[in-house]
Amino acid sequence: MRYLDFERPIEDLDRMINEQEDYTKKTGVEMGNEIETLKRKRHQLIRDTFYHLTPYQRIQLARHPDRPYCLDYIRLLTSDFVELHGDRKFGEDPAIVGGFANFDGTSVMVIGHQKGRDTEENIVRNFGMPNPEGFRKALRLMETAERFKKPIISFIDSAGAYPGIGGEERGQAEAIAFNLMRMSRLRVPILVVVTGEGGSGGALAIGVGDRVLLMQNAYYAVCTPEACAAILFKDRAKAASAVSSMKITGEDLLRLGIIDEVIPEPVGGAHMNWQETADNLRESLLRNLHELQNQTGDELIENRYRRFRSIGEFEEIKERPLQFKTREFSEIENQEQKAKNPFSAVSA
Repeated sequence: MRYLDFERPIEDLDRMINEQEDYTKKTGVEMGNEIETLKRKRHQLIRDTFYHLTPYQRIQLARHPDRPYCLDYIRLLTSDFVELHGDRKFGEDPAIVGGFANFDGTSVMVIGHQKGRDTEENIVRNFGMPNPEGFRKALRLMETAERFKKPIISFIDSAGAYPGIGGEERGQAEAIAFNLMRMSRLRVPILVVVTGEGGSGGALAIGVGDRVLLMQNAYYAVCTPEACAAILFKDRAKAASAVSSMKITGEDLLRLGIIDEVIPEPVGGAHMNWQETADNLRESLLRNLHELQNQTGDELIENRYRRFRSIGEFEEIKERPLQFKTREFSEIENQEQKAKNPFSAVSA
C-alpha cells in the first residue's frame, strides 16, 4: 500500500501493528491487547483524517496511484466487454479505451481515459493524456452507439489533453471542439463519471453528458492546481493555496450546478475498497440511466442543451435601463461628449 504525505501517521501505526504481529508469530508471545489498541487508534485516526480533508488533500487522493481506473471500473461494473480500437484516420491511442459491454442487462458503450500502474504502462498510455486520435476514436465509438441506439457511459480521469507538437499538428483543438459539438447532439443517453482527475479539454472532450457524476475525492477543473498556481503566483509549489479558490471539488461543483451528483467513496478513498466504490457507482448509474431511458432523442438533446447553457448564468444589470434614446437623452449625451472632448465639433 502506498501512502500520501498526509497519511504518514497512519503509515506509522500500520508499521507498528505489523511489527507486533510479526513478533507474535516468531516468538509465540501473545500481544493481542496491544495490537487491538493500536488498531483502534488507527481506525480513529483514519476517521479524523478523512472526515476533515482539505481541498488539496482531495486532489492528492484523486491522483492516488492505487485508485481504480477505467478498465477496473469496466471489469467491476460490466460483463462481456469488447474493446474497439483506432480512429480510422490516423491510428490507435491507448490513453482512451472503449467498447461495447453489458451493464446490468443493458448493452452500453463504455469509454474512458486509461492511466498506467507503473512507468512502463504510463508511457504506453501517455499518462492518460489523449492525442487527437484518442478523441476521434471516442467520437467514432459514440456515433456507433447512437447508430445502434445504445446508451453511453464515459469515465473521465485525465490531467488534460496531451500538449505535444504532434498532437497540435494533427488538430488537437479541432478534435476536442468537434467532440463537444457532436456529443451535444447525440440522440442516446450519456452518463459521465469523473473518477479521478477531470482536467480541461481532455475531460470535456468526452464529458458532454445528460448527467455528470463525480466521485467524492475526484475533481473537475479548467486546469490543474499546479498550472493555476504557476499562472497566478508564478510558483507551482503554491498549488495548495490555488485549489482552495478554484472551487473544483465535489461540494463546490455540486453547489455551482456543474455536476449533478457526488458518489461516496469508502473512508480513506476509492483505493481502499474497489468493490464498495464500484457498488456505490453502480447504484447511481442504474438510477440515472433508468430516468434517461424514458426520454426521446429530441428530449435528450433539448435537456442537454439547457443543462450546459444554464452553467454560469447571471443576471445583467444595465446602468441605464432605457430601451431607446429620446431626443432629450441624445442631446444630453452629446453635451457630455463635447465636455469630454471640446475639439470633437471642430474635427467633425
